[in-house]
Amino acid sequence: MLLLALLLGCCPRALGQLEESQFGDDFETELADFDLDIAPRRVPRQVKTILSKETKPHIQELAIKTTIISRYAFTAVHCAMFNRHSAAAEGVFQFQIPAGAFISNFTMIIGGRVYQSEVTPKKKKVKQENGEARNKESGGASPEEVEVFRMAASIPGRNRAVFLLTYEELLRRRLGRYEHVTSLRPLQLVSRLSLDVTIVDHSPITDLQVLPLRNGRTAGSNAPKRPAKLELPVTTAITKENSVCKITFSPNIVQQAQIATNGILGDFVIRYDVQRGMGIGDIQVLNGHFVHYFAPKDLPVVPKNVVFVIDTSASMSGTKIRQTKDALFTILRDLRPGDRFNFISFSNRIKVWQPERLVSVTPLNVRDAKKFILTLVPNGGTNIDGAIRTGSALLGDYLSSPDASPNSVSLIIFLTDGRPTVGEIESAAILGNTRSAAQEKFCIFTIGIGNDVDYRLLERMALENCGMMRRINEEADAGALLKGFYDEIGTPLLSDIRINYTEDSVHYVTQHLFPNYFNGSEIVIAGKLSNSSAESLRVQVTASSSDRSVVLEADVPLRRRQTETEKHVKAATMATGAQAVGSGVAWGLGVILGSIAEDFVERLWGFLSVKDGLRSRLRSQTSAEREGHLRRVANLSMTYNFLTPLTHLVVERPEVLADGTVAPTPASPLSTGGAASTANELPGDAEEGKPPKSNGEPGSQTSSLSNKIGKVGRRPAKKSITFSKTSADGDPHFVVDFPLSKLTVCFNINGEPGHILRLVSDHQRSGVTVNGRLIGAPPPPGSRKLQRTYFSTVTIVVDRPRRAYIEVTPKKVILDGRDRMVLPCHATVAVDSGALSVAVAGGSNVTVTVGGNIVFVILLHQYKNPAPYQRDHLGFYIGDSKGLSADCHGLLGQFLHEDVGLARLPAAGREQAAAVLKVKRRSVPVVRKSRRLYGGTRTVDCWFARNNAAKLIDGRYEDYVTSHMFDTADRPHGTNAA
Repeated sequence: MLLLALLLGCCPRALGQLEESQFGDDFETELADFDLDIAPRRVPRQVKTILSKETKPHIQELAIKTTIISRYAFTAVHCAMFNRHSAAAEGVFQFQIPAGAFISNFTMIIGGRVYQSEVTPKKKKVKQENGEARNKESGGASPEEVEVFRMAASIPGRNRAVFLLTYEELLRRRLGRYEHVTSLRPLQLVSRLSLDVTIVDHSPITDLQVLPLRNGRTAGSNAPKRPAKLELPVTTAITKENSVCKITFSPNIVQQAQIATNGILGDFVIRYDVQRGMGIGDIQVLNGHFVHYFAPKDLPVVPKNVVFVIDTSASMSGTKIRQTKDALFTILRDLRPGDRFNFISFSNRIKVWQPERLVSVTPLNVRDAKKFILTLVPNGGTNIDGAIRTGSALLGDYLSSPDASPNSVSLIIFLTDGRPTVGEIESAAILGNTRSAAQEKFCIFTIGIGNDVDYRLLERMALENCGMMRRINEEADAGALLKGFYDEIGTPLLSDIRINYTEDSVHYVTQHLFPNYFNGSEIVIAGKLSNSSAESLRVQVTASSSDRSVVLEADVPLRRRQTETEKHVKAATMATGAQAVGSGVAWGLGVILGSIAEDFVERLWGFLSVKDGLRSRLRSQTSAEREGHLRRVANLSMTYNFLTPLTHLVVERPEVLADGTVAPTPASPLSTGGAASTANELPGDAEEGKPPKSNGEPGSQTSSLSNKIGKVGRRPAKKSITFSKTSADGDPHFVVDFPLSKLTVCFNINGEPGHILRLVSDHQRSGVTVNGRLIGAPPPPGSRKLQRTYFSTVTIVVDRPRRAYIEVTPKKVILDGRDRMVLPCHATVAVDSGALSVAVAGGSNVTVTVGGNIVFVILLHQYKNPAPYQRDHLGFYIGDSKGLSADCHGLLGQFLHEDVGLARLPAAGREQAAAVLKVKRRSVPVVRKSRRLYGGTRTVDCWFARNNAAKLIDGRYEDYVTSHMFDTADRPHGTNAA
């Protein structure tokens, strides 16, 4: 940092006028190592100087992609570093995430090897380690708070490392806005930097703002005032269409240097709101779960009774007390005529401005209150217990008096910058005294300033008394943040809110009782549906407003909401790019986010349930109660792969040997592949109606670590992405779809174990060849078959623009393109390797894209406890064949550009319905059958060709047996007579 500052300080020109200049030829050659997205001659002298002085691995690419679907944000961070030196060097991946977010995955790829993280339960308190963000003790977090995720790893000389981090968060509505913050602080200039944020909401998006890059912590999300004209960060582009918004930010290395040469660009801040109507709010339903957003508007303000309890101990002297006074002066101007208020200051002594009463808001009382605030002088110690008890007694006595309004909201705002040093100093005693004094009559909101605060005490004090805690950092503008916090809670619209649903229709519902609703906020509830086939859900909201009781009721049509939410999710995945064909890092991140977003309602429920459990844990009064919350939160954290205060993130680090290579590591243990796998596995013969328990449904995505610990319950089946029916799966059962003829044809191949079958052959045109190896398995008891065969390995070979291949087994994916990589199938990861792009949905499926217009999907059929007749195997599906030529061949490929005709025959006796299929001037007798696809989750009716597809396929079965998995040679196929 000092070197960068000196370079900047001695530069005679402004950063906006960076000078273009040539270094020596050697460094111009070295610039190729940085993989810049602009020509070397356009790189200014100062930037070249900074790059030439770099000793640590250089970040060639930092790509951040966020999908916000109905206020639930999924973020994936891809960071590629290159060690341009000959010796191994330590690369440090560091990224700030919002304190309220949960990390859900971390993966490293170094030296062609994949290091997948694992979330494990925390057995006992241990010291903080790399690879783990600072723990969140409660379910809430201040909007100004961030956590730093940091991982250091040794990178071999002249080698690359890729770091992939994903995290999730629910955006909270404050002051009428949602705010999403992305930290852009790579600590160096980045060759290619990109940020892509997609916002998709059920309701139209309004008031979208992108703020100037924000550095420092003085302007939090509470800053209510916005400038008249906002200057967008350079290169920012915004597109908006109905309920979809896309924001991109991609400054090149010169533009980054014009912002900051040290790589600390700041926070990229997006604010927005959505349209909302009157009534019970917005309810979305998906896959047996629901989420309910409730944010009423245009309600009269409820009067409030507020007591400000302000720390005036010696440590508050200087800037803290000055900023606090300024904020209190502003708050006084914002009090409404119907409010009642008082002030208490505390240090060694406790001073009450108006003893034994709360006063109304009049010009005279406001003037006298200002005088009291001006007289506050910091000195002495910190008597937290005495201050909070005095404030509680003052407010409690007022509420018991005849002057108190029955329809009002009462609260204490407590501010301190230290720990208890006077009077009672034990946290447990202080909390007990506070509960006894408050008696659930009012809420306590606590604010801590600086680093010497017992935040756990303040947090529990707030949570146990229906309030919330806010943390203000030492260097922040305490006055602005105090005022912002007051603005959030200064306008109550409802009190005693209760939201109920049809009895016995829902379970595991998150918090549904709320003491207050403040203007500009939002109540979010999620739960599980007990009966997913129910037609409707009765919702009732009861609350108290300023002058009456409020009752809202409605019947929510579940099926219609399910359909609407599915369309909503499809729009999100399409906008994110997860289903768009393409390549590159952005595409890979889109695939990951798209697969996760398909279950956003369930994951949002898991997120809120963990938050609720963490808060309940802090409020627990007995050890048994506390242990119950601990178990539930730990199970949920493991189920959804969340890094929480009750879990660790464990990742093996690579060991670089003396010769600069990465030491071999033992294979990662195979996950069972998802919650659908159980101890009682079913036989795997789809034809006999007993599909294997598989997570191979395309599009399903389950945390690869979700089976390490017992779950809360069995998760419902996921909704699949629609792929072509053309496939080879099961025993193996081949299915060919002829969409123009509206016919589906199927056949079996009774091959031998070890045979390698040519599935797709387009070597001469598109350069694509697909081969599959058969593995044998004994028949299940009672079966007529002597032997069954399945695909154990599928290889996709691409010869254009250069040779590359992907080999897939149920346990791993080997990608040999620009680099050779081995990806475990239990991990969720996406990699682009030039001609080939691969996305692994952990334990579920592998999607391979070739050249942007050919897509293959390989399902992973895995068994947790296999029976003797069960084998882990693969299913092969053709998702998109537009890039394959009309000359394509192979057992499946020969039909991709063909059409067929059908002539039905009268059924004879008990025989199945029969017909004759016309294919390539050949007549093929067929009968009607059914086939199960996608691991048994889909059934298709088809016309079945017997005898190893005789006359249906060109030549004979033996013509499609190849010599090895990478064989691409064209083979002659005989022509069957008509």
